[in-house]
Amino acid sequence: MHPATAKWYDRRDSVYIEFCVADSKNVKINFEEAKFVFSCLGGTDQVKHENEVDLFEGIDQNESIHKRTDRSVLCCLRKAEPGKAWPRLTKEKAKMMNNMGGEDCLPDLDDVDDDESADSDDEKMPDLE
Repeated sequence: MHPATAKWYDRRDSVYIEFCVADSKNVKINFEEAKFVFSCLGGTDQVKHENEVDLFEGIDQNESIHKRTDRSVLCCLRKAEPGKAWPRLTKEKAKMMNNMGGEDCLPDLDDVDDDESADSDDEKMPDLE
């Protein structure tokens, strides 16, 4: 099970979260007062994705909706207190790269030595006369 990569943005009355999962199936979203859970099967391999998010503020779960497309699942979370800006999506100040996806896809650069790695910009350029 892998977390789905997601993007979010804040608007006056709602918070939008887009889960970037192509060809999603069996989409399940559970809206609660201050958190929500997203799960689905996605991609050509039908990998199971699941995200559980404790939200920064409360939402109106009866007015919150989602829409599935071929490329993603877009969730519209209605704020319990419209007009109040959310500085972040989650209650915790910590970044959620491991919970929202993204960091696992990055290469591990801890063992790479910058001085010894080949760089295409370091090749000698031919004379342009």
